[in-house]
Amino acid sequence: MLDGGPCQVGVESTIVDATGEVPNVLRPGGVTREALEAVLGRPLAVHSTSRVRVPGQHPSHYAPRARVVLVEPEKIVAEAEFAQDLGHRVGVLLPPSFADVSVKAHAVVALPGSMAAYARGLYGFLRELDQRGCDLIVASLPVEEGLGLAIANRLRRAAGPRPS
Repeated sequence: MLDGGPCQVGVESTIVDATGEVPNVLRPGGVTREALEAVLGRPLAVHSTSRVRVPGQHPSHYAPRARVVLVEPEKIVAEAEFAQDLGHRVGVLLPPSFADVSVKAHAVVALPGSMAAYARGLYGFLRELDQRGCDLIVASLPVEEGLGLAIANRLRRAAGPRPS
């Protein structure tokens, strides 16, 4: 095993299908849709679902051991505390806007305010909650602009259906 240290982006590369009339982002990544559109001078399509054609498109790709539940940001504290009261060992990915809020949960990761820092740390945050024994992770999606699109994509897949 090699350890090259922390990576600069965190989320994997952007994959674009340019074989059709309109280029299509198959997997959003570190090169943002907006940056590609600026270079290409035209809009790119981004489909949230399509048949699996490239790595990272499987419905439950990027999934930690703990089940991931996605909720609206304003519901994250209530959902986490409800699940904790039901007996789950809840981990919370707490958005920066909730930095001063106390959450009754097994483990809380306060997310950074920068999308670049969030993208760099995303997999580490999920692994940390797994390592701390969480069986459920409550998170919300960031705004799907810039790196937020790639982060939201990875979180949706982490929350995706699991093979039986």
